[in-house]
Amino acid sequence: MSKASKWERITEEDRQSQIIPRPSRTYWQDAWRMLRKNVLAMTGLFTIIIIACCAIFLPMISDISYSDQKAGLGNIPPRIELTALGDDSYVYVHNEYKLIEVSGKGEILSAPELINEDAMMATKTYEIAGKEVVLDYSYAKRAKKNGGVKYKIFVEGQEIDTTPVKTVWNKTNVLGTDGLGRDIWIRILYGARISLLVGLVASLVNLVIGVVYGGISGYEGGRVDNIMMRIVDIINSVPSLLVVILLMVVISPGLKTIIMTIGLIYWLGMARLVRGQVLSLKEQEFVLAARTIGVSKFKIIMKHLIPNAMGPIIVSLTMSIPSAIFTESFLSFIGLGVSAPMASWGTLANDALGGIRSYPYQLIAPSLAIAITMFAFNFLGDGLRDALDPRLRK
Repeated sequence: MSKASKWERITEEDRQSQIIPRPSRTYWQDAWRMLRKNVLAMTGLFTIIIIACCAIFLPMISDISYSDQKAGLGNIPPRIELTALGDDSYVYVHNEYKLIEVSGKGEILSAPELINEDAMMATKTYEIAGKEVVLDYSYAKRAKKNGGVKYKIFVEGQEIDTTPVKTVWNKTNVLGTDGLGRDIWIRILYGARISLLVGLVASLVNLVIGVVYGGISGYEGGRVDNIMMRIVDIINSVPSLLVVILLMVVISPGLKTIIMTIGLIYWLGMARLVRGQVLSLKEQEFVLAARTIGVSKFKIIMKHLIPNAMGPIIVSLTMSIPSAIFTESFLSFIGLGVSAPMASWGTLANDALGGIRSYPYQLIAPSLAIAITMFAFNFLGDGLRDALDPRLRK
């Protein structure tokens, strides 16, 4: 038989069947592809990026600090009603029955000079744009009988129409001011810095202490595993929030104390998770091969076992951040958080409780900030869980 007869030319159909339609993807490339398809997860990711960028950069370019107070300009809402005094001069009649000088575009100009106040007659006299302006709020007590009229304004002795000419957005303080005249928008941005810092520290502690502790416990097994896990059980038997509150009371309230106390307890769940992952992986062939060639235990844990468990670890890290943020906000809310005048979402909510009926926007703003951040991290965590779990891939 000739050599030529031993060979057969392949058909076009066989040749096409051997062509790879697309380059193969790595585990992380495939996970990123699946994450991008998850609309809620990508929305959460972009929301977190926007919040972080705003918290870091916007206070740098602002002329206002979180502690700056403006006397007489407290409790001004985001939307203000303008009353015309004539000659392109406008005022905002405050809920506390005082006048605030504003521009027609909604810019807060000043708290005008109070010339005279008669508490018995319930009148206040101001000098605005060189004119004497009198605010008579004696009608507030019998507003129901007067058809809802709570006050009257007199300019140079002449009564003017107090019907608001227009309602505009507060251009000076986008989200209004608190009782001390501090800008709520800037204080929320500084609060975001604190909350994200606490969340970042909690995730780093999880990554360092929880991963190493759980990895060693799971790999060693036996008596070492029993002792290490019993320590975790003892710490975990006490409610974590109670531990945090006790430590805050014993040491002293403040940002450093919050970070330290959260770092002491937030690694427990991660340690359990990593231990379970290591227990399921340490009997695999690649671990046996590493032992055979003399690789040390620490290198096996850090270079072989932990990287193969990174999917669940990343998901757990993402989920632990909103929990830490909520804990910090709660501690600040009950007075065990950052001390004044530092701004935190919890302290902002606590400060707003006293005037919740008159100034609800002061509570709505920090509450929305907490809610949006929590939703964003949870959406991202759910998306990462779906993208990193091989059993859920299609």
